[in-house]
Amino acid sequence: MATVGLFSLFTVLALLSATALAKIGFMEIRSDGRSIIPFDQFGFTHTGHLLLNLSKLSISKVSDPKPDLSKVGFFLCTRDSWIHVLEQVANGDITCPFQSNLIKRVLTFDKLQALDRYDTSFDEPDANQFTLVFGNCVPDLKVSMAVHSSMYNLDPKTNLRDYLSAGRTNLPSIFFTFFLVYSSLAGIWIYVLYNKRLSAFRIHYFMLAVLIMKALNLLCETEDKSYIKKTGTAHGWDVLFYIFSFLKGITLFTLIVLIGTGWSFLKPYLQDKEKKVLMIVIPLQVIANVAQVVIDETSPFGQEHNTWKQVFLLVDVVCCCAVLFPIVWSIKNLREAATTDGKAAVNLMKLTLFRQYYIVVICYIYFTRVAVYALETITSYQYQWTSVVAAELATLAFYVFTGYNFRPKVHNPYFAIDDEEEEAAAEELKKLEDEFEL
Repeated sequence: MATVGLFSLFTVLALLSATALAKIGFMEIRSDGRSIIPFDQFGFTHTGHLLLNLSKLSISKVSDPKPDLSKVGFFLCTRDSWIHVLEQVANGDITCPFQSNLIKRVLTFDKLQALDRYDTSFDEPDANQFTLVFGNCVPDLKVSMAVHSSMYNLDPKTNLRDYLSAGRTNLPSIFFTFFLVYSSLAGIWIYVLYNKRLSAFRIHYFMLAVLIMKALNLLCETEDKSYIKKTGTAHGWDVLFYIFSFLKGITLFTLIVLIGTGWSFLKPYLQDKEKKVLMIVIPLQVIANVAQVVIDETSPFGQEHNTWKQVFLLVDVVCCCAVLFPIVWSIKNLREAATTDGKAAVNLMKLTLFRQYYIVVICYIYFTRVAVYALETITSYQYQWTSVVAAELATLAFYVFTGYNFRPKVHNPYFAIDDEEEEAAAEELKKLEDEFEL
């Protein structure tokens, strides 16, 4: 029993390390016999509050006619204190989390006067990040209940409820600031396209679409977090956020593939293998966005939560790797052609931009998928907004780099070959031939 309980505790420890915005939540449990079920996670200030409502509550019969219901209920626990609870269990000091003085008991079932409905309010004066956990240390006891939880902080100036976790309460203003930045970039890009319309390719208009999708995504995320902050629910803005997140993800990765293949710059068409990459990337992005929705809408207590997180991570990594292949193919093809074609040698000399883009894409993927997650993990809960700002700044830098280096030009660097470049290409080709003869 102790081994099984310890395994459950380690499972919850992994869940406790996850970051959540937290809001008003409703979850229903049916005949669940798990010893530990984590619910919402929230960063409290010194004015933190928890409202807990239980309804449709029933417990199964067990062999013990008088089970100890003081070992069944809800408690709050920080990640650090939970590590010490694990040590207490491992050392045999306790057999149940409710026996530890490191947790904060919210409600134990021995205090219930009736099983049909129960409401409780809990004030949390300690500023820290807590997870609401349901514990069940009675063997073979299964619980059914509908749980309505609400965690918030009171604004000391206005005395209004703030349902966003401490450290994320300023996300609406952050997202709106980036929305203004991307809207400005879209306006600048429209101006560039108008003035360089004779040298603009179709991909330049596709870049404008990517900018617009990103700006709309940020606007919807601003409204989504604003309504959660004020009311605890998104009021439908989360649906629009998911839609534009889906469109933004597909258009961005499609743009990277198109630039990587040289479409509209080096050639007006896509080869079969490049089309196959697009056919892989787009469905993967669909799956990734569906997984994201499921993760966001599923509370940590759901048994499928970890599975969907792993699916999303795997799909995201595969999608990121797939977009790198077209860039590698373009570099390889131009390098091979440079040994026999003087003009291709010019393209090889100018291939620095493609190599730079390849490196920048790798850095962007690594930073937004790995470095940001690491920053989010090691950063204190009250500074969780810094990981969001870091990810958005990296994305903004990537957009600016792509737009600047592949902007419309009258003398396109991929086609404009003057006499001096011809001579340089001839000299480069001669050097290659001499080296080959040697």
